[in-house]
Amino acid sequence: MARHRHGRKPVLVGGWLFAVPVPPMLVLAPDWHWVIAANVLLGISQGLTWSTAVVMKIDPVGPRQRGLAMGLNEAAGYGAVAVSSLLAGYLAGQYGLRPAPFLPGLFYTVLALLLSGAFVRETAGHARLESRAHTPGTDGTHDHLPKDLPNRQILMQTTLREPALSSASLAGLVNNLNFGLSRGLFPLLFTTAGLPVAQVGLLFALYPGVWGAGQLVTGALSDRIGRRQLITAGMGLQAAALAVMAASSGFTGWAAGTVLLGAGTAMAYPTLLAVVGDVAHPAWRARAVGISRVWRDLGYAAGAVLGGVIADSPGLHAAVWSAAAISAAAVASRMHETLPPRCG
Repeated sequence: MARHRHGRKPVLVGGWLFAVPVPPMLVLAPDWHWVIAANVLLGISQGLTWSTAVVMKIDPVGPRQRGLAMGLNEAAGYGAVAVSSLLAGYLAGQYGLRPAPFLPGLFYTVLALLLSGAFVRETAGHARLESRAHTPGTDGTHDHLPKDLPNRQILMQTTLREPALSSASLAGLVNNLNFGLSRGLFPLLFTTAGLPVAQVGLLFALYPGVWGAGQLVTGALSDRIGRRQLITAGMGLQAAALAVMAASSGFTGWAAGTVLLGAGTAMAYPTLLAVVGDVAHPAWRARAVGISRVWRDLGYAAGAVLGGVIADSPGLHAAVWSAAAISAAAVASRMHETLPPRCG
């Protein structure tokens, strides 16, 4: 909502300001209260910066390159997650847990703050211009919703009522639920099998690495062949990948599973954001993106909690199997094609 009132750039800069104290707090933390507080600040920062970055790419590109823009954005983000995971692991192994692994984070934050303040331009004007020229479609599949919707109606359309928007929110939640499960369960699955630390680190980086790199292709592909089939195929591939993970008991099978999981996520992740851009009116598109991301990012927490509950009961393999079942069920029958015909 803040992006709607104040523009995009101030929210982006404010988000990075919240991130500045996080690395020093983790380095100096005398107890877990500091760690929890740092994670709260990091969550606020992520909520402001990542959602705003998405909107600032959707604003100027228009419908013809919306998937490409989302693919580039998400590839940069999750590619950096993979590289930073490897770098942090190396620094921890060479120099200990503190402070070395947290220094790159401080550098990234300061650099992003400087770039956002000095070079990033406000993009809200693009959305206002598009809104003035926008004529809602009549086919009920894309850009068909009216301009003047109150916030409550935007919430309801994005969460429940509009078929594509609500399906994208649900699929995004399940996608990140899988990611939360992978972060919580996979290291336990790998280490309890006796894999060496180097192999565990490689498996842990494969998923975001393939995910990040794959989005360089899948985002642009959705601008050509459509959104729905990529999302459906991607979620189905995630289910198959998790089944491979659950059925395997060694490095080779788990490596294949994580690669497939990353590929499936790359197919769905940027395309879900493109769906929101296709359907939401330019006047409230930023709010719809924010709401959709709220549901999507709740999947991180849901995945961690669900994984813990299931792993504590039937075991780790059962938890991974459950994620496969949830993924397959997440592709709701309500999802329809949203790519505008003029883009085909």
